[in-house]
Amino acid sequence: MAAALVSAAAVGVAQGPAPAGPGVGVPQGRQSEGAIQNRPGADRTIELPIPNIREYKPKSTLVVPEHPVPRAKYPVIDIHTHQPAPISADQFDRVVASMDPLHLQVLVNVTGSSGDRLVQAIAALKASKHRDRMVQFTNINFQGVGPGWAAKAVAQLEADAKAGALGIGEINKGFGLTARKADGTRLKLDDPDLDPVWQAAARLNLPVLIHTADPQEFFQPISMTNERWLELALYPDRRFPSPQYPSFDEVMGERDRLFKRNPKTIFIAAHMGWHANNLARLGKMFDEMPNVYGEVGAVLYDLGRQPRTAREFFIKYQDRILFGKDSYQPDEFPYYWRVFETADEYFDYYRDYHAFWKLYGLALPDDVLRKLYYRNALKLVPGIPRSGFPR
Repeated sequence: MAAALVSAAAVGVAQGPAPAGPGVGVPQGRQSEGAIQNRPGADRTIELPIPNIREYKPKSTLVVPEHPVPRAKYPVIDIHTHQPAPISADQFDRVVASMDPLHLQVLVNVTGSSGDRLVQAIAALKASKHRDRMVQFTNINFQGVGPGWAAKAVAQLEADAKAGALGIGEINKGFGLTARKADGTRLKLDDPDLDPVWQAAARLNLPVLIHTADPQEFFQPISMTNERWLELALYPDRRFPSPQYPSFDEVMGERDRLFKRNPKTIFIAAHMGWHANNLARLGKMFDEMPNVYGEVGAVLYDLGRQPRTAREFFIKYQDRILFGKDSYQPDEFPYYWRVFETADEYFDYYRDYHAFWKLYGLALPDDVLRKLYYRNALKLVPGIPRSGFPR
């Protein structure tokens, strides 16, 4: 399959249509309009074995300044981490030992817990010598939405908040894609039956971390032009073909209506709402929905390939973006610090199936870094311990 991928791509370059005009960003054809001869290489065929897509790792000869950043410049709150809930003393010791060298000050555990499990999770944190290094969110059980569901969900949310939950989430992508109502129909994100829960979140001052859908490429055919081909080949459960699933834009439309209909509820769009590849769209959301924030977990590959656009975006919307990582792999955090803090060029990303391209630094100003790393999170989640942060 991989050989076919590369071979088909090569054929596409050799036999694709000619550009419509000068400067038009379409695949090059064999010959430019007005040229007498074909492009160099247009008539050649590959004479060597085609490498597997995961084996071809060209080593760059580019020589540019390098400034690895093993430790963040300021203390960091990770608004999107997944840890055991409850976490054992030994597990917590191990996690904190890895946090300190990175300058991670507080983790917000969004491994959703509710009821008795939430009580146990918070008790474990309070009993720990690291009690100021992690806080816990609760979650919502969307099974059986219909008559009588909202009252029970609100009561549980109130109990969880009283037990010490500081927010809601991570509401995962199944909400909007696979979750069903009691009558068997798909549970849409903007279903009015859910409104009492969002209103309760606002009343209880619980921000909602919500992961809606997935990257838009996951809803497209697995073709030779899909830039997430490798990830889709590795993970069948990340494919959302039509008509089995609603389209990307359909789900995002429901999400936007949800956000607009609940202006008093704070929503944190996980993974920058999956619009890091289209920051103009995300900026429009921020402009129209002052109750919406974004976090950067698992989208560094998009931010780091558009350093000028992303830098301008982070400066303009510096009060609306939080740091989040999602998967807790300590050796991956320094890639984030390097993108955000330096102006380095053309350096590796940490996961091949997310991106086959290189990253560039945004060199964010210090005031923006402080807000990204900890100030915005402290503003949205007042219960986060303040110790360890600059005054």
